[in-house]
Amino acid sequence: MANYLAIDCEMVGAGPKGSISQLARCSIVSYDGDVVYDKFIKPSMYVTDFRTRWSGIRPKDLFKATPFVQARKEILRLLMGKIVIGHAIHNDFKALGYTHPADLTRDTSKIPLLNLKAGFGEKECASLKRLTKAIFNRDIQTGKKGHSSVEDAKATMELYKVVEEEWERTLASTS
Repeated sequence: MANYLAIDCEMVGAGPKGSISQLARCSIVSYDGDVVYDKFIKPSMYVTDFRTRWSGIRPKDLFKATPFVQARKEILRLLMGKIVIGHAIHNDFKALGYTHPADLTRDTSKIPLLNLKAGFGEKECASLKRLTKAIFNRDIQTGKKGHSSVEDAKATMELYKVVEEEWERTLASTS
């Protein structure tokens, strides 16, 4: 299962009112949930909103952080040729300025099967927090310190594994 990685990124805001999302932390875990990559990343733009409540990022985290250009190279090298799993993964790829091949991308926010197992509507866009609570009866993203991208990436991989066999079969039969 070395071909599978789960990713979660945390963003901060740049520009007027912090409206431009910039990558500030990226975490990648293996199929078994081991941390493969976890770094704070210095955005190329000046940060005007750290979004700490959600991102968990504080100014001191970015003080000696890896520059965006370098981090992006490291991350893309890891993702190359892998099946990448994420929750609303388009946001992570957008922050990286990257497009991963669709046939190698699994978005846990878009799996009707997962929603059904959680007792949600098939077309509902359930948050990672709600899905994790419904399926594993476990709380994530608690407290006032913001999200942990490692915790979120691990939860995403665990959710994927719940429906992996059925989902991969479905994908194989439709391609």
